[in-house]
Amino acid sequence: MSIMSPEFFANRRLVLKGIGVAALVGFGVIPLDVPQALAAANDKYPEEAFKQKTEAEAIKALYGKTPEASDKVKMDAPEIAENGAVVPIAVTTTLADVTSISFLVSENPITLVASYRIPAGTLPAVGNRIKMAKTSNVIVLVEAGGKLYSATKEVKVTVGGCGG
Repeated sequence: MSIMSPEFFANRRLVLKGIGVAALVGFGVIPLDVPQALAAANDKYPEEAFKQKTEAEAIKALYGKTPEASDKVKMDAPEIAENGAVVPIAVTTTLADVTSISFLVSENPITLVASYRIPAGTLPAVGNRIKMAKTSNVIVLVEAGGKLYSATKEVKVTVGGCGG
């Protein structure tokens, strides 16, 4: 293996990452909790949910239950987005035991645009810049205490961000 080959640099990165993680575990910065690490490794990417074309199908694939509207889910989104390629959306909630937050855009070619797992003890607040093809409802889903809550807002898009 040549020192200038891509394989050398890939292996070098892997070794350096391993050394860094080992150092952080050794200093106690990262707790060595094997059951939690295994649980995180089994937390699979929701591939099927990201393939769905409608919000109902995406919600069913991601959560398997119907959301209920809640005033405890606060969404910050613009009334009008001048550029659909970068629409700022943020969500906060006062609900307890939040385990995930997801963003859906009902008129996008792929409805589910982002889904986040929220670790226990973490402030349930997420902000993102999403793409919107055209004027549409933005739906935020918050899973908390085994139930699913939502907030919806229509965002008007002047120039589409999904190739439109």
